Amino acid sequence: MIEFVLDGRSKVNTYMQLVQQVKQALRVGLLVPGDQLPKVRDVAQSLAINPNTVLKAYRELEIEGLAEGRPGVGTFVRRSLAGASLPNQAELRADLVAWLHRAQAAELTPEDIIALVETTMRATLPVEAPPQNATSAG
Repeated sequence: MIEFVLDGRSKVNTYMQLVQQVKQALRVGLLVPGDQLPKVRDVAQSLAINPNTVLKAYRELEIEGLAEGRPGVGTFVRRSLAGASLPNQAELRADLVAWLHRAQAAELTPEDIIALVETTMRATLPVEAPPQNATSAG
């Protein structure tokens, strides 16, 4: 089961942090269709947030077709976001864990690691082109 963590310094709304964490878990196969998300009350208590915030996150997941609420039972995953790359992720994750241990030994903070990863991704990976406008101004 997923365990939510909030970043109090993030500019991302609390409910969107929950949505993002569910989506990440779906991408890496930690959550699969049929899995139950934690009960709203339990999430609200463990994170010390309003239950309506959790409900808003779960509603967003329902709107996106990723989850479905079953009255009196809970909220369940409807579909996965894991792609064809999922089988390759275990080996890559092991490499990443080793790299993170090296980064920690080099005394990088979590913020340093995030900055290094994000700037390296921007410099290395191709940027998706924005969608072309079907009509041209003229």
